[in-house]
Amino acid sequence: MGEIVDCADPSDGVLTEAAAVFGLLASPARLHIVWALSQGESDVTRLADRVGGALPAVSQHLAKLKLAGLVCSRREGRRQIYYVDDPDIVTVVRVTVGQLTARSHQFPAPVRRLREAGV
Repeated sequence: MGEIVDCADPSDGVLTEAAAVFGLLASPARLHIVWALSQGESDVTRLADRVGGALPAVSQHLAKLKLAGLVCSRREGRRQIYYVDDPDIVTVVRVTVGQLTARSHQFPAPVRRLREAGV
């Protein structure tokens, strides 16, 4: 296990900001978009195809994620290319989704219990 450097409780501001980030990622569509972008950059058309969302809906999700600073973009010709520029967000998403995927294959009940609990 990694060493815990600081055991002090985070400030209310940090907790509020963290809750906002988790709130944005609580949407399955936005989480899927961040998951896809954690695998590599993409334009909105390819993202919509990958996540199975309508182009306008994916664009709106990207706008929210970009406004929150979770997603960045750059222009490439006439296209906007989206990417996640925060390695910590990539790690959180990959670890969480990876762990839940592994658990769902080994022990399907706990994941179902999370859904049933409204988590």
